[in-house]
Amino acid sequence: MQLSINNKDTILDLSTPKVMGILNATPDSFFQESRISDATILKKAEKMLNHGASILDIGGYSTRPGASAVSVQEELDRVIPMIELLNTKLSAIISIDTFRSVVAREAATAGASIVNDVSAGEDDPSMLDTVAELGLPYIAMHKKGSPKDMQNDPTYHDVVVEVYQYLKGRIARSKEKGISQLIIDPGFGFGKSLAHNFELLAQLNKFTELGILLVGVSRKSMITKMLNIKSAEALNGTTVVHTLALERGAKILRVHDVLEAQQCIDIWLASKLQA
Repeated sequence: MQLSINNKDTILDLSTPKVMGILNATPDSFFQESRISDATILKKAEKMLNHGASILDIGGYSTRPGASAVSVQEELDRVIPMIELLNTKLSAIISIDTFRSVVAREAATAGASIVNDVSAGEDDPSMLDTVAELGLPYIAMHKKGSPKDMQNDPTYHDVVVEVYQYLKGRIARSKEKGISQLIIDPGFGFGKSLAHNFELLAQLNKFTELGILLVGVSRKSMITKMLNIKSAEALNGTTVVHTLALERGAKILRVHDVLEAQQCIDIWLASKLQA
């Protein structure tokens, strides 16, 4: 199982799980330590790579619950200079976290090699065509509603079945458009209650039937609400959920804390070798 990173002539081997480090070019992301600026991006990116990150995920539009909308130009102004800087100074696989095709295209020109879309192509009707044209790997995530309202009493008849069927449909649509390299993300915390999140976690292995599985739970409310703590205190809980996700087939962990996530993977792999 591997990804071909076309514009870097790189193969990302996913026979073992990998870490994606989060770098948010936003002033309002829910975890303050993930926010970056021109003055800190290289230092943080280098630290993540040294700690084992295989991918750096750059986002300029906060999708936390209750987040306000950001214009296309503001999103571009936030992410493009940072992607250009990282692409020039570091040897790194860069992912652009956006649901906008214009941003995806400009980011690819600047050096991004993967498109990470929280809307699975539904919020911008041009996204799937754009990704297919660019020939980049595509991460399709499930969400219900928009950041402003997605946590206002989300309801499902069966969250696992509904998220599975949604992602199955989006994969089929992406392939119809010509996207050959697909990663799926069940979207923990995106229009899900605490119970919904843990139902998805309990049956996470089912989603591996659809392909490469990315899990993004780092310091999220499914951990903080369960333990009645703040996001700054949620590293231990995150590691526990990461371990469970690895046991259930996750191939990419999208995280704030790269070193601890890589250590989690290393210990998990060692336990498999001894089994």
